[in-house]
Amino acid sequence: MRTAYQEQLEALTNVLGEMCELAGTAMSRATQALLQADLAVAEEVIGDAERMTRLSARAEEQSFALLALQAPVAGDLRGVVSGFQIVADADRMGALALHVAKVARRRHPAKALPEEVNGYFAEMGRLAVTLAKSAHEVLETRDPQAALRLQEDDDAMDDLHRHLFTVLMDREWQHGVAAAVDVTLLGRYYERFADHAVLIGRRVVFTATGKTPEQFQNIG
Repeated sequence: MRTAYQEQLEALTNVLGEMCELAGTAMSRATQALLQADLAVAEEVIGDAERMTRLSARAEEQSFALLALQAPVAGDLRGVVSGFQIVADADRMGALALHVAKVARRRHPAKALPEEVNGYFAEMGRLAVTLAKSAHEVLETRDPQAALRLQEDDDAMDDLHRHLFTVLMDREWQHGVAAAVDVTLLGRYYERFADHAVLIGRRVVFTATGKTPEQFQNIG
């Protein structure tokens, strides 16, 4: 019975990791579409969204099966409950990448971003992909210390997001309201993508230790 549980849990973890990897790939390509006004790449991201939907449904089914058939308790139950939450986080990361691709498509053939903010979004895209990969890794390793380190890249993302508003509020901004709205929304998409990756890390800490990240850090 125990062996069956471990095999099912490993299968769930693999799907969750695949979802994180897929979200990172989607955000990488969506950022490319955004910066280069590449309609073909944007369409590919949008067309691939169904794959995330299928993975999400599979992960939910596996989580329900673990809950119903294995009747987990204590640490095992933490793992299953966290699994449900991580499904939602990874799925949302994929949806946020999709939003970025849709903005690129909507503004094509023009670029959605003014030249002076391209560097911000290139770096935000890089951080988003790094966070998605890190979330995948900590799901596999269940290393609480590595899971906590996701917060560092999220802090860098938050800094970039704040700096974007400095640019938008500058008197020299000459790109109008529509561009300002696009930049604001896009910045929020990247920030929320990072937040969900950090939430995955927090759930890994709880699953591995039975403590919140704050409690675990205090012990350390």
